[in-house]
Amino acid sequence: MDNGALHTQNRAERSPALRKAGEFRSYRRRWFILSVACLLNCSNSMQWLTFAPVADLTAEGLHVSLDQVNWLSLVYMVVAIPLSLISTWMLDTLGLRLTLILGSWLNMVGSVMRVVGVLSFVPGWALFPVVMAGQTLGAVAQPLVIFSPTKLAALWFPDNQRATANMIASMSNPLGLLFANILSPLIISKTSNLFILLLTYAIPAIVVCFLATVGIRESVPPTPPSAGAETSSSEPFFQGIKLLMKNKAYLILLVCFGSGIAIFTCFFTLLEQILCIKGYTNDFAGVCGALFIVFGVIGAAFLGLFVDKTKKFTEATKINICLTSLACTAFAVVTQMRDQKALIGVVCALFGLFGFSIYPVSMELSVECSYPVGEATSAGLIFISGYTV
Repeated sequence: MDNGALHTQNRAERSPALRKAGEFRSYRRRWFILSVACLLNCSNSMQWLTFAPVADLTAEGLHVSLDQVNWLSLVYMVVAIPLSLISTWMLDTLGLRLTLILGSWLNMVGSVMRVVGVLSFVPGWALFPVVMAGQTLGAVAQPLVIFSPTKLAALWFPDNQRATANMIASMSNPLGLLFANILSPLIISKTSNLFILLLTYAIPAIVVCFLATVGIRESVPPTPPSAGAETSSSEPFFQGIKLLMKNKAYLILLVCFGSGIAIFTCFFTLLEQILCIKGYTNDFAGVCGALFIVFGVIGAAFLGLFVDKTKKFTEATKINICLTSLACTAFAVVTQMRDQKALIGVVCALFGLFGFSIYPVSMELSVECSYPVGEATSAGLIFISGYTV
C-alpha cells in the first residue's frame, strides 16, 4: 500500500468512535476560509518580491545600493528563521483563526508603512529605513500565513479534498510572486513612481485584513470532516519536534525539499540581476519569472488532482525532484549565454513545471509521513531548513 494511503488509513483507525458513528461533515464556509488564506498568502508574497524585479530603479529611488535593495527581499528569510518555530507553535497550539488574523494585520501594517516611507515629506535619509521596517513587518507575517495551508486542509477538508485544498492554498504564494514579476516592471516603466507601486500592493493587503478579521470566526469546524481532522495536532509541540528528528523518511524530505525552497528563493530574489548582467531587460526577467510560476501552477493543479485520487505522494515527489535537478542544471548553463531569450524562457518554464508543482504535494507528504505530529510543525521545519541552507 502507498505511504499516503497507509497513513490516512492509520488516522481513521485511531479514531474508531467517529469512524463507526460516521459523524463527519464538511462545511461550505471552508471555501471562504481557504479564499482568505489564498489572498493573504498572495498579498504577502507580492510584498516580498516587490522590489526584486526592479532592483536597479528601486536603488535609484531610495538612494541606496543594489546590495541594500537585495536586503528588502532577504529580510524575509532572516526573520523567518527565528520566528518559524513560534509560528508553528501558534498554529498547532493557539489555532488557525488567531494566527491568520495576526498575520493579516502584520501584513497590512507593513504594506501601509512602506507607502508612508516614500511620501514626499519623508527626508531622503529615512526612505530606506522606513521601507525596510515595513518589509520587516511583512516578513514577520510570512511564517504565520505560509504555514497555514496544511493546517487548513487537514482541519476543514475531507481526505479526498485535502491535497487539492493544500495545492490551491500553497499555489497562491507563487501567484503573488507572479503578480510581482509582472506588475512591478509594468508600473515602474509606466510611472517611474515608487508611491504608485507600493500603494498598488497595499490595497489587497487592507482588503484581506478586513476579510480575515470579520469573516474567520473559528479555528476548527464544529464537526470534523474526517478522522484525520479529529485527531489533528494530537502530539504536544516539543514532543512533536523530537518525533520528527527521529523520523528517517521525514528527515530525507526535510533535506531534499528544504534545499529546493532555498534554490527557488534565490531564483526569485536574484533573477533580474542574473539576467540583466548578460544584457537582458527587466521586462524579460519578469517574463521568465512569470513563466516559471504559470507552468508551476499548471503542474501543481494536475499533480494535486492526481495524488488526491491515487495517493502516490512518494512516487510523484521522487520523479519531480529528479526532473527539477535537470532543469536547474540547464538554467545554470543557459543563463550564461547572451541573446538566447527563447531558450531561457523554455528552461524557466520547465523549471517551474517540475519544481514548483511539487511544492503542495511535498507539504502534504510531510504531514502524512510525520503523523501524529501537528501539521504546522512538520511543514514549518521544512521551511526553516530552506531558509537556513
